[in-house]
Amino acid sequence: MIIAYKKRRLNVNLVFGIIWLVFGLLGVFTKENTYWTDYGFLAISVLYFALYYYYRQQGYLKIENGMMIMNGSFGKKIKLTDIREIKKFAGDYIIKTDKKELGINTQLIDTKSLTALNEELAKLNVMWR
Repeated sequence: MIIAYKKRRLNVNLVFGIIWLVFGLLGVFTKENTYWTDYGFLAISVLYFALYYYYRQQGYLKIENGMMIMNGSFGKKIKLTDIREIKKFAGDYIIKTDKKELGINTQLIDTKSLTALNEELAKLNVMWR
């Protein structure tokens, strides 16, 4: 099960990618002398498009094969059987095991995915705070 990002977050990356692409293309094709910053704008746009694609395909969180995997630059993995406590704090979840903690920012999660996540967490036989 993939827990998706909100569409607004995805669209922000797409819009920034388009804006940087326009700046880069205007700099490359309208100036007589192009500067390194013009190519930098194009590189930044590629990064934003890559982020958009990655976030859209991979989602915020995955729950599969008995594992909870948080995607991102420093992705964390937690076995569902190792979870000892789930703490709800300011709308976010803090999932604790004996050795690790995983924070889930619910404001980044799509509403349909959030209900699916709540159902999945409710199935676990753990202590809630």
